Amino acid sequence: MSIARSPLSDSDSPDRRQFFTSAASGLGGAALSWLLLHEGVLAHDGAASGNPLAPRQPHFPAKAKACIFILPEGAPSHLDLFDPKPKLRELHGQPLPESMVKNVRFAFIKKETAVIAGSAREFTQHGQCGMELSDYLPHLGRCADDLCLVRSMHTDAFNHHPAQLMLNSGVPRFGRPSMGAWLNYGLGSESDNLPGYVVLSAGRGGSGGVSNWTSGFLPSSYEGVVFRSQGEPVLNLANPPGLSRNMQQQGLETLTALNRRRHEQLHDPEIASRIASYELAFRMQAAAPELVDLSQETAATLDAYGVTRPEPNHKGFRGGGPNVYKQFATNCLLARRLVERGVRFVTLIHASWDHHSNIDAELKYNCDMADQPLAALIQDLKRRGLLDTTLVIFAGEFGRTPLAENRPGREKAPMGRDHHPYAFSILMAGGGMKGGFTYGKTDELGWSVVENPVHMNDFHATVLHQFGLDHLRLTHNFKGLKVRLTDQGGRVVQDLLS
Repeated sequence: MSIARSPLSDSDSPDRRQFFTSAASGLGGAALSWLLLHEGVLAHDGAASGNPLAPRQPHFPAKAKACIFILPEGAPSHLDLFDPKPKLRELHGQPLPESMVKNVRFAFIKKETAVIAGSAREFTQHGQCGMELSDYLPHLGRCADDLCLVRSMHTDAFNHHPAQLMLNSGVPRFGRPSMGAWLNYGLGSESDNLPGYVVLSAGRGGSGGVSNWTSGFLPSSYEGVVFRSQGEPVLNLANPPGLSRNMQQQGLETLTALNRRRHEQLHDPEIASRIASYELAFRMQAAAPELVDLSQETAATLDAYGVTRPEPNHKGFRGGGPNVYKQFATNCLLARRLVERGVRFVTLIHASWDHHSNIDAELKYNCDMADQPLAALIQDLKRRGLLDTTLVIFAGEFGRTPLAENRPGREKAPMGRDHHPYAFSILMAGGGMKGGFTYGKTDELGWSVVENPVHMNDFHATVLHQFGLDHLRLTHNFKGLKVRLTDQGGRVVQDLLS
């Protein structure tokens, strides 16, 4: 009597010809994988090492090892902070020529009655470089010789969420990996006990939520992990009562063994991510509480960052809220502690800088919150020898209009500015960027870029370059396409590099 063979038996015991010629297994598959990796078509996902965040070599020698990205969600006004325009004061209250606004789309401004709004801010020169900054930024002014100020940024989206997606993931659409996820995908992390990508939030955070730090179609190991400012750094990190660490470890080992068996069957990268996440969470139980324990810091350090500052009374302002000054200052200090411990990318989010009205008072509130801690962060990194390899970025999603907002129903509200994607400014420090350097130029109204334009994707290409990554080679195969952070284009702005 013959015994029926399993339909899997042929694949379980391939003949010699199948073994050598199959592209799905055997030497054919191994050779194909090597070629794809060598050509940069297939990116190494860390699965072979069992750790998706295992450190990997860059494409070429890197200047930066870590990034601290400060996102003032809502978009600060370049005209009131970074880009002085005396002509605005001269023309204050006058309409723009119709030719300038005819084909321009605004979020809220009514073109027919819009008028130019001069800035009340005073700009002075700082440092040996003579960088001009607003009187709202006195502490950053003392760091001028370490700052790289780009005044010629422009982007594609004029509303907040699409523009934040553009800023963080390179395109104004959902589902794409953020810049922090791309860097961890390309380089891994040097921290064994903390995530490669950490998100810190002050106040109400950002309207875009997780879309600002998502891993998109990359494995979830590369997504930002939100650390809380109160209680447990990460929810559900501590063991419940009655569960000892030894019991937890035994359970984790059993779960890992089951997941590894499943991974051997399916080769699903999400299973590898799940294994790595469970193991990282176990190690974080000791590392995260130590990270947020600021008792190790000196009183002088806490004072320098402004952790001990009194909280102002204006809690009804945009960006206000209980203890927001302390939260933001603490987050800046935690960012330094995170990069010291090998974390690749840290995002600090604070909202809102969306000043459609009352811009003078509310922008001052936000700047008083951010100016001192940001300057202390830069100075602290420099003192510890970390600034050269840590790229600090302060960048909103777009700028603000030279026109005063005239939304119906707000005629009596103090002056504000609408969304403006055509020209704005960002600040950078460290990570191989030129210090004491001002780049680009806008017209006399701050309306358009007239010299050395830098598109958002140029910014992304330049940041990746400082980490030793060629933005054209850092790709991921998704639905048959080689997708990258700079799909829409982009170039490295060599003039910004030291």
